Amino acid sequence: MASFWKGKTVFVTGATGLMGSWLVKALLHEEAEVVGLVRDQAPKSLLVSERLLPRIAVVNGDLESLPTMRRAIAEYQPHTVFHLAAQPLVQVAKLDPVGTLRANVAGTWNLLEACRLAGQSNVVVASSDKAYGVNQILPYRETFPLQGRYPYDVSKSCADLIAQMYAATYGVRTAIARCGNLFGGGDLNFSRTIPGVIQATLAGEPFVIRSDGKFVRDFLYVKDAAEAYLTLGEHLAQDETISGEAFNFSIGQRFTVLDIVNMVLKLMGRTDLEPVIQNNASSEIREQYLDTSKAREQLGWKSKYGLEDALRETINWYQPQLEEAF
Repeated sequence: MASFWKGKTVFVTGATGLMGSWLVKALLHEEAEVVGLVRDQAPKSLLVSERLLPRIAVVNGDLESLPTMRRAIAEYQPHTVFHLAAQPLVQVAKLDPVGTLRANVAGTWNLLEACRLAGQSNVVVASSDKAYGVNQILPYRETFPLQGRYPYDVSKSCADLIAQMYAATYGVRTAIARCGNLFGGGDLNFSRTIPGVIQATLAGEPFVIRSDGKFVRDFLYVKDAAEAYLTLGEHLAQDETISGEAFNFSIGQRFTVLDIVNMVLKLMGRTDLEPVIQNNASSEIREQYLDTSKAREQLGWKSKYGLEDALRETINWYQPQLEEAF
């Protein structure tokens, strides 16, 4: 049976990022014709290291340029756009809120405006569990209000609402993916917990936890996330009634930061390296986790990887990459 994506032109923003690289890899496996938006050269990106970049068409530029977005959409006329590009780090957002808002909010309306003017592409927008913000009953459900308070969270709340606006007001066929914390091989942002603890452990050093270690988070392995995006994009193309709707995606289990760190240390056989707890994190939501029943019931999606198996695969990806450095 032929793949749904075979021969279809698909535009991926943020193609060299963690999620972008894995999604491009999945789309190429499905024989799609992939076009990627690339802002900066990223020689250590999975897209480069696995020699995937020469297999896709590349648009050089950034989201903040509406002319670039209009040209890309008009020229390639993609069947589906996966909008993944963003400033993805909470701490960077705190240091540079204006730059984060330009990329995550203005970048989103630029892309959707280009799609509105071209009038044909389906658009899957990457939101986040952070879009729900604070003071909510847990777990988060898609019907909850979006009320980000801190810079990164606000940027995702706004981008999410803008996507809903373009669907409701202009009929741009749009769906929104709200994922838990993504992780997997190829994540080069070592300030994040999972790649950070793997890097520190391979170096024989204790990992430093910025918080008290008790912040609760939900996670999603990149292979499951790529499948989630493809599933949502396929349903969006075939069922216009889900346009403007959001779907939560995660493993469906909640863990503290300390749980994750200790699990990685155990899998790496280094439980002797007790983490250092700084307890100085600020401007972050203390507890977040998602209800994924809507994705399961309406899309038939559920994660295939448990956390331990996904972490084991992730560690196996990093070991040969990082051991050379130590």
